[in-house]
Amino acid sequence: MKLKTYDLIVIGSGSAGSVAARKCTEAGWRVAMIDHKPFGGTCALRGCDPKKVLAGAAELIDWNRRMQDKGVPNSASMKWEDLMRFKRTFTEGVSENKESMLHDQGIDTYHGKAIFQNEKTLRVDDEVLEGTYILIATGAEPAALGIEGEEHLIDSEAFLDLQALPKRIVFVGGGFISFEFAHIAARAGAEVHIIHKDEQPLGAFDHDLVDLLLKHSEKLGIQLHLNARLHAIEQMDNAYQVMLDQGEEQTSIEADMVVHGAGRIPALDMALEKGQVERDKQGVKVNEYLQSVSNPHVYAAGDAASSGGLPLTPVASMDSHIVAANLLEAQSKTVDYPVIPTVVFTIPKIAAVGMREEDIPASSNTIEVKYEETTDWFTYKRTNEGIAAYKLLIDRSSDCIVGAHLISNEADELINHFATAIQFQIPITDLKKMLYAYPTAASDIGHMLS
Repeated sequence: MKLKTYDLIVIGSGSAGSVAARKCTEAGWRVAMIDHKPFGGTCALRGCDPKKVLAGAAELIDWNRRMQDKGVPNSASMKWEDLMRFKRTFTEGVSENKESMLHDQGIDTYHGKAIFQNEKTLRVDDEVLEGTYILIATGAEPAALGIEGEEHLIDSEAFLDLQALPKRIVFVGGGFISFEFAHIAARAGAEVHIIHKDEQPLGAFDHDLVDLLLKHSEKLGIQLHLNARLHAIEQMDNAYQVMLDQGEEQTSIEADMVVHGAGRIPALDMALEKGQVERDKQGVKVNEYLQSVSNPHVYAAGDAASSGGLPLTPVASMDSHIVAANLLEAQSKTVDYPVIPTVVFTIPKIAAVGMREEDIPASSNTIEVKYEETTDWFTYKRTNEGIAAYKLLIDRSSDCIVGAHLISNEADELINHFATAIQFQIPITDLKKMLYAYPTAASDIGHMLS
């Protein structure tokens, strides 16, 4: 079997690998890319982008219902089959276009699972490839739950490709995936349950704002089962019995579908030990250059790297830029993540950036907390929003915002203003001088700071 050699082999065709592959190719390197799934990555094909299409339809339903007695008398409903057809206009052709673009750039592509043979060699089905360098950019996958009947769970990828929406859906786990999909499914008419093992879901977000979201979710009809652990899933004819442990009691929910939203782990099933690549629970163990600590020929980026970066698409792209710089310019760039805002695309959305209130005791600075519900402000009253609130953390020693937490339908865009202020340490006195277009959500920032 003939060995094929490359300067760089990238495992994964999403954001974490694409930038480095392109930049190294432009520098004259011979580059290969491997993926056992359709080329294009999670975000474009089975994550952020198609999810946002479905969430957009749910937002329209929500807006219509909020305005039912405010001059918009006609009710709206969601036709799932047509919505999925519309969603496919964003995903169909992505893989083919991606691979064609790679070929145009001079990158060889391989379909299949990459398995390490030694420190520099990979096997992909019947092909054997050797790389001077290897970049692991394989993203994440659902974590194994270790429960009876686990094979009956579907993942987020399958949910985003449903041709018909079941009437009764159980989402396992209280994170991004479960809450975002639950808000879509509930507005499409499904009976929805969320099971979460602890008292507080969405643990990375401000607890006061999460509590507001939970109350709103229950008003929407989403049934929350907190402090509940999934015990087993039993198939019965055309449905499933979902068994829960809640303290000393065991209860059950009958469902037509059970969706895995209980956490994701780095997708690293590639015989890392044969490649002398060490890992931990967060991914490939890397140094400040995103280089493997145990194999200098290997780098990792995005969700596959134990770098301390958040599992977000912009972070994966940033990692890929860092890897490219270090490959081409001999360890010239270290990881230094900027302030990174995060958003849960529920309806309303919940967003966060910077310090959280529970971090204050560990800070040596004087931190002021400003919290207010704003449903009676013009921005939210005009669209009859049921929930809107903000919480700001202000360092009085520097007169700068160090944390911002929002819940509203405008939170996704508004959080970026606060991320900019935190990243560049803009004093509040300067922020108050800014004149925003009025009436917009951003024009409320001055009132939040007053």
